[in-house]
Amino acid sequence: MNRPGTADIGFMAHAHLACSPLAVSDSLKEAETLCDERGGKLTPLRRKVLTLLLESEGPAKAYDLLEHLGEDGAAKPPSVYRSLDFLLEMGLAHKIESLNAYVACGHWKHGHAAVFLICDKCGTAGELHANDSVKKLTQEVESVNFKMRSAVIEIRGTCAACAA
Repeated sequence: MNRPGTADIGFMAHAHLACSPLAVSDSLKEAETLCDERGGKLTPLRRKVLTLLLESEGPAKAYDLLEHLGEDGAAKPPSVYRSLDFLLEMGLAHKIESLNAYVACGHWKHGHAAVFLICDKCGTAGELHANDSVKKLTQEVESVNFKMRSAVIEIRGTCAACAA
């Protein structure tokens, strides 16, 4: 699923998710529905963390999120990490391990393995819809009787904008 204002070209650059308030609002409504369907609750803190991820121009570290949550001193590192864990569990966000950072998921409605293209020059991260590759990987994993819970594949290089 693509967010409003993004093209369905198989790759979604998270830098382009800094979208209009209406698009973020629509995404939050959809996220709340998905949480209900999946047995979770999008609490105010979880909603705020997801909002920050949706509005982020790139992958966000937990402490960067904390800085934007801490105006009243209520948000502490453990609560931010718990919120991020919840968003990961619900399929609403991904963790890019090599960056120790988080991004909102580009297609919430179905389970999938995340394939990220990370630019070494500008730091953007895009989520690639590598359906055929993920299907093949899943088949290979299942062929050795391994039950995959999730997968995050990170590909580092140079984005089209930086290569130009």
